[in-house]
Amino acid sequence: MSQENHSTKQPLIRYVNRQQMSWRAVDVERLIEEEHLARAIWELIGRLDLSSFYAGIESSAAEGGRPAFDPQLLISLWVYAYSQGIGSAREVARRCEYDPAFQWLTGLLEVNYHTLADFRVAKQQELDELFTQVLASLSKEGLVTLKQVMQDGTKIRALASSQSFRQEESIREHLESARQRVKEMGDPRDQEVSPKTRAARQRARKEQQQRLEKALEEVQKLGQQKPSSGNKAHKVSISDPEARFMKQSDGGLAPSYNVQISADATQGIIVGVEVTLEASDSAQLLPAFERIEQRLKQRPQQIVADGGYTTCAAIQQMAERRVDFLGNLGRDLTGSGITAPHQLPPRAFLYDPETNRLRCPEGKLLLSQGRRNRGPGAIYHRYEARAEDCLSCRRKPECCPGNQRRGRSVMRLEESAMMMAFRQKMASDEAQQQYRRRGRIVEFCHAWIKCKLGLRQFHVRSRIKARAEALWACLTYNLQQWIRLRQLVAA
Repeated sequence: MSQENHSTKQPLIRYVNRQQMSWRAVDVERLIEEEHLARAIWELIGRLDLSSFYAGIESSAAEGGRPAFDPQLLISLWVYAYSQGIGSAREVARRCEYDPAFQWLTGLLEVNYHTLADFRVAKQQELDELFTQVLASLSKEGLVTLKQVMQDGTKIRALASSQSFRQEESIREHLESARQRVKEMGDPRDQEVSPKTRAARQRARKEQQQRLEKALEEVQKLGQQKPSSGNKAHKVSISDPEARFMKQSDGGLAPSYNVQISADATQGIIVGVEVTLEASDSAQLLPAFERIEQRLKQRPQQIVADGGYTTCAAIQQMAERRVDFLGNLGRDLTGSGITAPHQLPPRAFLYDPETNRLRCPEGKLLLSQGRRNRGPGAIYHRYEARAEDCLSCRRKPECCPGNQRRGRSVMRLEESAMMMAFRQKMASDEAQQQYRRRGRIVEFCHAWIKCKLGLRQFHVRSRIKARAEALWACLTYNLQQWIRLRQLVAA
């Protein structure tokens, strides 16, 4: 009987009921713990001078207007969002509705994603000043010294696809179509949509027209600068006209921007950032140096960069400014000259300065064929042997096996005293030891921005807006490092 009662006994269950509305009392201060990163960011931002951000607010108590969001809030929201790998304005606005850290920052206020998106790119001068303020504070604490600065660039994908690239004729057709749609925005047939939807459509169409006008300008500019290889017409993206195809780490090509970063070696703090349209780093060292000097009113004592920056011009520019430069002399600037693999190297050919000729190991002469300047500190002299001397030579298979009608040619590098001094300096153990530090300092910054902050692709279009987002990412990185170093000191 007890077994029967047990089988018919109904358990009491508290079932989930989601078909209801409820009110909850929330203690905002207790949404996050005392050591939470959001609190540290809010505190650091609050210690900075934000007067330039407040000066741009048009509404006031005297003249009225809609109250603006506190700039300290918007700055803190973006810095915390990037620290969590969030770069979408819509996602930040969504997080403000349920994420405890975002709710604590906003005090449970709702922030429209348009407000967030506009603030990210509209306050570029103010943001630049804020970045400088942070560096000044870090300098006072001895965390930035400029005794040694590491320079490097990385490619970050643009907000454009490869399929968005068009030739000039196609861009003109798209532009004409876009202008026509803008003219039709006041069509009475569109009046049945809501004012909010209509405003969104108008904004999108006008932005599309502006991008197409910029694309037409860019493709015409490219046509004037240099001829296209293979007589092919130039193409630019109609999504982001300033984006350029650049080589990625995986070896492929993608629409990208070249982000240049300068990092102080003392604590790995970023002291300079710029976004360029040039895929090559060869002309970026001097601009990077000047940006640091202008921002911090102080010159770096030493700059370290890889082979992409180590050109004759860069070496001379740093020498003229009395800045110690450490770099990697690539194959194109090696003292032995240029040669193909598995061939008799140029150092096997003896140079006679009196006759300006080279003599090969078999005693044959190579005559001068002219020279080519490779910058202010290097001149390449070209020498070539007679075809009959090489075709009958017993060492031809190891010297110039591919030459069927011409003799062996050799390039001899003539360097200035400045270049020879640089080469001698880089041959020292001390210089090589300092050069090897570059990777773990500045390349770490790139890895952090891409992996931790999630900035592998920009969320905005155009170089100037991409620069703003890169600046946000670097500001976030510096604040994170500042917080980490303060915690280490406190411990």
